[in-house]
Amino acid sequence: MDIQILEHKDIGFITDLQPPDWQDIIPTIDFYLNANFCFPIKVTVDHKIVGIGTAIVHNRTAWLAHIIVHPENRNQGIGSLLTETLVKSLQSKSCDTIYLIATELGEPVYKKVGFETETEYLFFKETKTSKSYATSDSIVPFSDDFKILISNLDQEISGEERMVQLEQHLSKGSVYIEKNAVEGFYLPTLGDGFIAARTNSAGQELMKLRLITKENAAFPVDNAGATEFMYKNNFKEFKRAKRMRLGKKRNWQPANIYNRIGGNLG
Repeated sequence: MDIQILEHKDIGFITDLQPPDWQDIIPTIDFYLNANFCFPIKVTVDHKIVGIGTAIVHNRTAWLAHIIVHPENRNQGIGSLLTETLVKSLQSKSCDTIYLIATELGEPVYKKVGFETETEYLFFKETKTSKSYATSDSIVPFSDDFKILISNLDQEISGEERMVQLEQHLSKGSVYIEKNAVEGFYLPTLGDGFIAARTNSAGQELMKLRLITKENAAFPVDNAGATEFMYKNNFKEFKRAKRMRLGKKRNWQPANIYNRIGGNLG
């Protein structure tokens, strides 16, 4: 069993690892391979890739992402090896907080490594015919004037310095303006369509904008306003996933996240 850096030439050999209920992982893995703040690795047995995982670094915080083990090679310690290797590499980079979103299969592995649950994400899907949502006049397209304000708001809510992740998605984004202040933003091309907002009115209006083209939503259980909105508009919770942390506890605001980025970034 060998652990090595994942390379571009490996892309064609990891399709067998694709979990059946996940979106296509290849575009995301390709992104990891091309981003200088992502560090993907692989485990091989007899020259066959049987597991992969990635570390994503945001200065002093980081995420573990796409830790996947081939179904035929589970319960062999591969998930633990991937996790422990990524954790050690991040600690050597002075990351003192490491996050991940745990699947049911992965949670026991992460607990053994020392991760603890911070909160849960709720997943909703529509149960009735699509509803028509009107767009608020307070929502405007992104412009460069909003860049610093969005960065500040995201850092306030996420507790992370991750503009390197957001920046490439800003041009397609929308901003909620109230009393000449940025109270929320929506980035439709960032993962599942990230929404962060300082106020419930901003968050719900941005949720409406997103739901014009989407039929689902996911956000922390701490967001009572988003939860109420989902049930009121005929959505039903169908699963949960745990957000786990290793290391220093950060000051972040889960009640202000109205739609998550994804399983790789919360």
